[in-house]
Amino acid sequence: MNRFVRLLKTHTLWVGFVAVVIPLILMLGLQYFWLGKLEQTSAIARQATLRNTLETMATEVEFFYHAAAERLLNVPSAPFQDGDLNKIARQWGKKPTEGIRRLFLIDYTRQITGNFYAYDQASQVLQPTQASDESLAIVIASLPWQARVREAVSTEAVGFQVNEQDPLHRIILSPVTDDMNMIVGIVAMILDEDYFKKSLLPGIVEKTLTAFFPQESRQNLAVKIQDPASQNHAAHHQKAPARSLRFSFVFTDWAVSLHSQGSSATEWARGSFLFNMTLAVLLGIVLLGGIGLALRAANRAMKLSEMKSDFVSNVSHELRTPLASIRVFAEHLRLGRATSPQKVEEYGEFIEVESHRLSRLIDNILDFSRIETERKTYRFLPTDLSEVVKTVMKSHAVRLHQSGFEVTLHQPDSQLPQVLADPDALGQALHNLLDNAAKYSRETKSIAVRLSRQDNFVMVSVQDQGVGIAADEQARIFNRFHRVGTGLVHDIKGNGLGLSIVRHIVRAHGGTVTVESELGRGSTFFLGLPIPTSPSEGVDHA
Repeated sequence: MNRFVRLLKTHTLWVGFVAVVIPLILMLGLQYFWLGKLEQTSAIARQATLRNTLETMATEVEFFYHAAAERLLNVPSAPFQDGDLNKIARQWGKKPTEGIRRLFLIDYTRQITGNFYAYDQASQVLQPTQASDESLAIVIASLPWQARVREAVSTEAVGFQVNEQDPLHRIILSPVTDDMNMIVGIVAMILDEDYFKKSLLPGIVEKTLTAFFPQESRQNLAVKIQDPASQNHAAHHQKAPARSLRFSFVFTDWAVSLHSQGSSATEWARGSFLFNMTLAVLLGIVLLGGIGLALRAANRAMKLSEMKSDFVSNVSHELRTPLASIRVFAEHLRLGRATSPQKVEEYGEFIEVESHRLSRLIDNILDFSRIETERKTYRFLPTDLSEVVKTVMKSHAVRLHQSGFEVTLHQPDSQLPQVLADPDALGQALHNLLDNAAKYSRETKSIAVRLSRQDNFVMVSVQDQGVGIAADEQARIFNRFHRVGTGLVHDIKGNGLGLSIVRHIVRAHGGTVTVESELGRGSTFFLGLPIPTSPSEGVDHA
């Protein structure tokens, strides 16, 4: 159990990431499943909507002409029996006749072949028909009923009859019977095809599409009206029709079709599925990216917090070591254990060396604070780098000699040109490099410092024979608080500030700092400072 808890603490961020990713994957999986179901349902629903739209159009057409027939063709038998046919004409004059080209009446009460009358809308009276295509069409349409009159056959109520033998003269008629169910007359109307084509049908199409489809979705629909003559009215560029329907009451040889421009209902549903699924995946990726960035930031904050904790611990250790040495040697002096001048000088030398070491450590911490708050300033002066190197080596000589180190200085025979630098800052950088060289050395306690000129740079290098640095760590050792996490270096105490301060100082001087190292074979740090092109007075720089 404790091991599990430790594992969770160690990999908290990964556990949090997995805890978010798994529900997200499940959510995307469920969304894929339900979007697939929705795709199937959407295709069916769209087909049903198209079918219902067409059926509504056909029903509207049938209702219009059926209502007209109810209004104009439902006449009683009394005017036929009383011989007052103009009574029917007067009733027609009071009723709208939109969509009707001509009204006819056939009277069988006077003679068996019938008297044919046409309604004159201007005078609102019945007039005997003249020979015409219209009267011929009425005669042909009435022949079956005339045969019944001739044979004196009773006729039950049959409702309205449609005759479309002649597409140019479409007729709706209604037999009129008396109380004995004998036909006494026929009333009929010839439909106005132009009104149907230009007014009625476009209005019904517009009304129905508005009721079934929002404005934006109507843009993807095309309506095609097919009639026997032209086969194409109101047609647009489209694929094969999604749905087609013929009218059932009148104009039965006409058909109306609905087309999905650019895509069929199935393709539309597939496109909707792909759009929604792509959107869901993109949102998932964005969410994962946000979570990843948040976890990365949290991970960096945790690492930084851990490095700061290690820094505090290591600094405490490094402060405690010289303080302990100073306290011990001071106590020896206080108790009179130094019985000879040589011992007093030796103890005093130890105290001085450790106090310098303590001062440098405190200086590093203070300089790091100034660097972090951008308050660190430098005073650049013409400087002999070899003198700075010799001064630093001299201050380290006692401590390094006591630790058994051999430090050698290699410099060219000719004098190196001066550089524009802050001597104290450069001294601090070299102090840090020498401290590291001594700290990370093993059995071979040898340190070599070299001065040289390369092109327009004065170079100083510090070489040790220590534990070395792995190749994958070399790019990060100059980062603040960074300490090598594996290998022999990890076991050596340090605060992780020295090399970051060295880099800041060298960059402030316009120079470069690099390292060459191999595990187990030591390290060499190279500092390059530019040679000024012209003499310059000292100046302060941040």
